[in-house]
Amino acid sequence: MTIKLRQTPALPPERVSLGARLGHFFYMMYAGLMSVIGWVAEPLQRWVSMKNMAYFFVLPNLIIFGVFVLFPMLLNIYYAFTGGTALFPQDRPFVGGQNFQQIFTCTNFLDPNSCREDRFWRGLYNTVFYVIFQVGGMVALSMLTAVVLNRSIRGRGFFRSVFFYPVLLSPVVIALIWKWILQRDGLLNALLVTLGMERVVYFLNANWAVFWVIFISIWAQMGFYTLILLAGLQSIPHDMYEAADMDGASRVQSFRGITLPLLMPTLLVVLVLSVIRAVQVFDQVWVLTGGGPGTATVYVVQYIYETAFANQIQQFGLASAASVILGLILLVLTIFQLRLGRQSDIA
Repeated sequence: MTIKLRQTPALPPERVSLGARLGHFFYMMYAGLMSVIGWVAEPLQRWVSMKNMAYFFVLPNLIIFGVFVLFPMLLNIYYAFTGGTALFPQDRPFVGGQNFQQIFTCTNFLDPNSCREDRFWRGLYNTVFYVIFQVGGMVALSMLTAVVLNRSIRGRGFFRSVFFYPVLLSPVVIALIWKWILQRDGLLNALLVTLGMERVVYFLNANWAVFWVIFISIWAQMGFYTLILLAGLQSIPHDMYEAADMDGASRVQSFRGITLPLLMPTLLVVLVLSVIRAVQVFDQVWVLTGGGPGTATVYVVQYIYETAFANQIQQFGLASAASVILGLILLVLTIFQLRLGRQSDIA
């Protein structure tokens, strides 16, 4: 018995949709591009050999890294040992460690007023305070939010999107929104007046300014780290929790005995990323408070920016020295956190 297949007649050209025509056009463009790449890659592969082709594909990334990361870093280190106000390296005299000596000239390091560069040390102490409370609060809230969103609750996808939405906004936009809310005639004070309370000028009070800087930063960044921790929680086998329930373990015991140990590598990544980002805080705080009131919200990166670009006398060497010190602090913190992670893995 012979089965005859029925052929579908081709559509006339005038009935082909615009989407199909565009798809065919881009497919032909892609095929032509791949042909050109193959025409170039085949002789190159024979010349370089298959064994060394990996280095060839990594080379563009290495060039970009060298031009935009490695070269500026080395140039910054060179500037840290030069003086004067000239911009170009060939016009700057070599002064050795004079910039570092100027920063570390202090009678008492715990008292910024006794230091020659008191604004740097105030910024450093403010940065340490900010890192401790911002990172600690953000990691704790991100962990709590990730644990809640990991459960089977109604509207879980909606809440994930809501928490992640601030991450999509620019830090400058976030600062402008909250500045409009917190200003003297802003939305929050309007609500307080409606409730019969007095207005609060938040940015003229040092304690309020520091609180809102930390709070807004946590609000803006928490969604990103929540998603990382949520991915780590979802990688934990559910069978382990079922076995713990059968053994009569409570939720707190399951969290301490199963969740935290298995989530520790992910938590270490979150800690490293959040500490690096917290130490580099600048743009959001600059737009929100400008470093005020006084020097309450001046951080190290703001000091570097003002020393190099905002002051009447631009001291590029002093700013570069401060950035080198900041980089070394970050390097030490990162190595310390990684060693803690290795020790926890061994234990």
